[in-house]
Amino acid sequence: GKGWESAYNIRDLPVKGDIIVGNDVWLGYDCLIRNGVTIGNGAIVAARSVVVKDVPSYAIVAGNPAKVVKMRFDKETIDRLEKIAWWDWDVEKITKNLKLISHLDIDALERA
Repeated sequence: GKGWESAYNIRDLPVKGDIIVGNDVWLGYDCLIRNGVTIGNGAIVAARSVVVKDVPSYAIVAGNPAKVVKMRFDKETIDRLEKIAWWDWDVEKITKNLKLISHLDIDALERA
């Protein structure tokens, strides 16, 4: 046996669920995300942050444990971006509107 016979079965270890990362999220270098955490769309996780709780959409989090430093946009803008959901568009539509996406022209994206 060489000791491996007493090793834990990975299926018996406690798990809090999957890590879910939204769309258009920036994950900084060497950040750690705990099991069961959901990171909302458009969020930014700073380098070396330890994320132990869910992160709202378009929040910027940093630290150990990670805390919301600020929101990237106001609530109305966040609601508009979530409704646009450009990441669900087909590749051709994304490619055609890449400049609008990268410049965050929300009015034009709503018309696209």
